Amino acid sequence: MEFVRVGAVALLGVMIAVSFKGGRQEYGIYLGGAICLLIFTCTVAYMGQAESQLGVLWGQIASGGRYAALLLKVVGITWICEFVAGICRDSGFSAVASQVELFGKIAILFAGMPVFLALAETIAGFVG
Repeated sequence: MEFVRVGAVALLGVMIAVSFKGGRQEYGIYLGGAICLLIFTCTVAYMGQAESQLGVLWGQIASGGRYAALLLKVVGITWICEFVAGICRDSGFSAVASQVELFGKIAILFAGMPVFLALAETIAGFVG
C-alpha cells in the first residue's frame, strides 16, 4: 500500500510542478526536489525494516554479517549518488551529475575492496 501512496505523491507533485513551467520555473524545481526528498525518506524507512529481516538471514551464514554491512553500504552509496545525480540532471547540471556518478562508482570500488582482497587470498591459498 505504501507504493501506491508514494506513486500518488510523485504524480501529484509532478503535475503541480508542470503547472509552474509557464511562469516561475524555479518553484517547479524546488517542488521537484522536495518531492524527491520525501520519496527518499520513505525509501530509507522502508529499507530500515528490510535491514532487520536481512540481518536474520545473514546471521545464519558464516561471516555473513561483515558482508551484509558491506552490501548495505554499497546499496546506500548507489541510492544516494543516483538521487543526487538525478536532481542535478533535472536542474540542468549534467556535468555535475556525471561527476557525482563517477564519485559513486569509485566509492563503491573502494567499499568493495575487502571482498576483492578476501577473494585474492582464497585464490592464493588454492594455488600455493
